[in-house]
Amino acid sequence: MRRCAWPLLRLPARAGLVLRHGGAAAARLRPAAVAASSSSSSGGGDGSSRAPDTSLFVPVPLKPADDAAEEDVGAELTRPLDKGEVLKNLNKFYKRKEIQRLGAENGLDARLFHQAFISFRKYIMESSSVSADLHIILNDICFCLLGHVDDLFPFFLRHAKQIFPMLDCMDDLRKISDLRLPPNWYPDARAIQRKIIFHAGPTNSGKTYHAIQRFLSAKSGIYCGPLKLLAHEIFQKSNDANVPCDLVTGEERVYANEDARQAPHIACTIEMCSTNTPYEVAVIDEIQMIRDPARGWAWTRALLGLCAEEIHICGEAAAIDLVTELMYTTGEEVEVRNYKRLTPLAVLDYALESLDNLRPGDCIVCFSKNDIYSVSRQIEARGLECAVIYGSLPPGTKLEQAKKFNDPDDPCKILVATDAIGMGLNLCIKRIIFNSIVKPSVNEKGEKEIDSITTSQALQIAGRAGRYGSSFKQGEVTTMHRGDLMQLKEILSEPVRPVKAAGLHPTPEQIEMFAYHLPDATLSNLIDIFVSLSQVDGLYFVCNIDDFKFLADMIQHIPLNLRSRYVFCTAPLNRKEPFVCTTLLKFARQFSRNEPLTFDWLCRHTKWPLAAPKNIKELVHLEAVHDVFDLYLWLSYRFMDMFPDAVLVRDIQKKLDDIIQVGVCNITKLIRASQSTVAPGTAEVVSEDFPLSRTKRDTRVVPNRHGAKSTEALSIAVEVPGERRAKNLKAYRSGTRQEDLKSHGRGSLANRLLREGLLTQEMLRQLESEWQDQHRNGRYGFGSKRDDQNSSKEMGKKKK
Repeated sequence: MRRCAWPLLRLPARAGLVLRHGGAAAARLRPAAVAASSSSSSGGGDGSSRAPDTSLFVPVPLKPADDAAEEDVGAELTRPLDKGEVLKNLNKFYKRKEIQRLGAENGLDARLFHQAFISFRKYIMESSSVSADLHIILNDICFCLLGHVDDLFPFFLRHAKQIFPMLDCMDDLRKISDLRLPPNWYPDARAIQRKIIFHAGPTNSGKTYHAIQRFLSAKSGIYCGPLKLLAHEIFQKSNDANVPCDLVTGEERVYANEDARQAPHIACTIEMCSTNTPYEVAVIDEIQMIRDPARGWAWTRALLGLCAEEIHICGEAAAIDLVTELMYTTGEEVEVRNYKRLTPLAVLDYALESLDNLRPGDCIVCFSKNDIYSVSRQIEARGLECAVIYGSLPPGTKLEQAKKFNDPDDPCKILVATDAIGMGLNLCIKRIIFNSIVKPSVNEKGEKEIDSITTSQALQIAGRAGRYGSSFKQGEVTTMHRGDLMQLKEILSEPVRPVKAAGLHPTPEQIEMFAYHLPDATLSNLIDIFVSLSQVDGLYFVCNIDDFKFLADMIQHIPLNLRSRYVFCTAPLNRKEPFVCTTLLKFARQFSRNEPLTFDWLCRHTKWPLAAPKNIKELVHLEAVHDVFDLYLWLSYRFMDMFPDAVLVRDIQKKLDDIIQVGVCNITKLIRASQSTVAPGTAEVVSEDFPLSRTKRDTRVVPNRHGAKSTEALSIAVEVPGERRAKNLKAYRSGTRQEDLKSHGRGSLANRLLREGLLTQEMLRQLESEWQDQHRNGRYGFGSKRDDQNSSKEMGKKKK
């Protein structure tokens, strides 16, 4: 018996909806990070019904009938069919405007009508015999008796509904996917009058501190944070204050009581909060993430569904209007408490320009591993120690690196980090230095998009400087490159865009009901159809489903029941990590055979025990193995008997965390080792993002042609920032690939000249521009082949 360790969820109330599900829909699943398509595809802002995207309707194949099944009764009653005449009349039927109009009235738009007709015609022409009534009608039409081609419509419509079963239940599907009244999904929360308090302010303003003080003073409470690190911090703080508090994340349960009794206080990641348990106080942190295209649904669920007498909301003032409107629909008022920053933050009038100008307490913020590796290597080449923090590092390693940087007795005084420091870590930073002010992202079409960071992102990161209570009483912010400084000032001076809508997602129960009506559809197709039919009002959007669909398609061939398949597809993993995706596939395959995933099996698959990394490629692989252990633990709380060795896996994960910490501490050595394995002048990392810098605030889109990146092809970027900056700017101004740029004449000489200050970035750009002009005109600086031949002739004449 497989058990699912999820809290119970109530099914959304739907007026007039009859569940014909044989009891399956009554079983409750906790919705994990289900993605659904982006707001641009959700539509229906006014809540009105709309036509579905019929391109998502996949026809069910029907086999032509053979005469082995039964005798051709129609032929006995009349005569055998003349297939030539039948084909002529079928084509005449297809062209009739009246038939096309009747099809549209029955849900067959032009696309579905065409597909249904092709299938209908093929079925008749390839069948050895058809039903007696259809046989008689076809004979009457072909031999000009009493029949007319219009008489085929009932048979055509019956066939169309066989290959497109959703046509018969469209009204039911629309009711199931109606997302216009989310507050009604949480009757327990609606049964009480909640007090809503919004703590609004920038970073380092004390807003979360005041909410947590009320949390600690309450008889019971729940803290909902966006990151495991934040949940762990509140868990630690509560227990240190003698307030028993449990920790609940997707991969971990830590109880304050030794006998594993549930404590009255809980600190959890926001996806894991229970909407059925009553609390005195609830804290929802970083409420502005309600607009997040992938995870926004979790904040919406917590805001509407938490069953607490007081709801304390912390976040940017940009979310006040939306929260007020959402609470208006629940009949609850919002009390707003505004906070100001506790320490001043100054934007400097000069850029860093050179790593020689670094000072203790500096943090260089990059937006890719590529830049992290490059900058950290150059810092240590100057005899300075630096801590490194980026998103894919295990939480334990991030905490150790933060501790190293914060320790006043540690010689490490410089931090190189991604925007992972934007929330969740307390750091003693004096000055934030933006290595770049552009950040890569993936849009709803799956294309990589390059754009300047938003005001919200810039404030979140810059605000980490000058933390209250640290040794730095004032924060400073600047850029690495002079050309970015004015743009950063412009970004920081703009008002934060207001949060306009809250995310939603389909619940497991809704997908189960869809599956009842469409038993032959794949899970990926069910989700697509659901989003296509979903109706939301202007306060909501449907979250992105790309990751969910990716996993659904990946495990589609594995025989799993819908409930288990849904859980596997909501697993939190990075689909750009091939090793992790492959492991999920193996987990699902063994699970489908009802074979438990044991500790020994996992050790064989990951080749545990593992040694300390010798280069960056090995460090990246260790990070992927850590993610695999996380995946195992996540599944172990949902299928306890099939993933039975969670305790053992947690033990080796802690050991792996220590190994990764050693690798990160020696990251410069790993970079040098990786550099020695590739040819000079070709040292470039296959990064998780675009390591690009820009000076113009606009957006460029680069198609994701290569799909997921393999960790088998990693090499390291060791070029100075100026050179790579120029290369990257050129790369997507001209639309050429970086591989093509490596032959453009900027090798070790350009590196040396830049390092020695004999060549500036502006001079390098000018040289590039002149070189391109010469290339277009057929002049390469040292003559074309024809010029060389002419020169040789001239020299020959002179000699004569």
